[in-house]
Amino acid sequence: MAGVGKSGASPYGVAPYEQGPTEEYMNAAQEAHFREILLNWKRSLMEEVDRTVDHMQDEATNFPDPNDRATQESEFSLELRIRDRERKLIKKIDEALERLENHEYGYCEACGVEIGIRRLEARPTATLCIDCKTLDEIREKQRR
Repeated sequence: MAGVGKSGASPYGVAPYEQGPTEEYMNAAQEAHFREILLNWKRSLMEEVDRTVDHMQDEATNFPDPNDRATQESEFSLELRIRDRERKLIKKIDEALERLENHEYGYCEACGVEIGIRRLEARPTATLCIDCKTLDEIREKQRR
């Protein structure tokens, strides 16, 4: 999902931020940049939800053949699982927007250091710096 396409824009429809060498971290321009990314991403997800609802209403057919019915139910089930994941992602986006409003965005929730512009562009909902995220993943593997 992350990365820069051939056009130079991120998947969120916003060009990567060019940080100046003496620019203060998470200044107003950077906050505006990430607000735009998060709002574009949320808008895109909400549009997909609307398309799914429309599609499911339009395609809901009572097929006489049990195999066709089972296939349709399986497709609908998959779509609903995807939308549920997106609903959870929208919640994370809303939380990130709230952190932006409180000027807490871009700082690790575990240790307080800067998460970094490039990491946030790759994962705008990130709440941990790369070091804390790596430790978190190591702990998770040990619990399994």
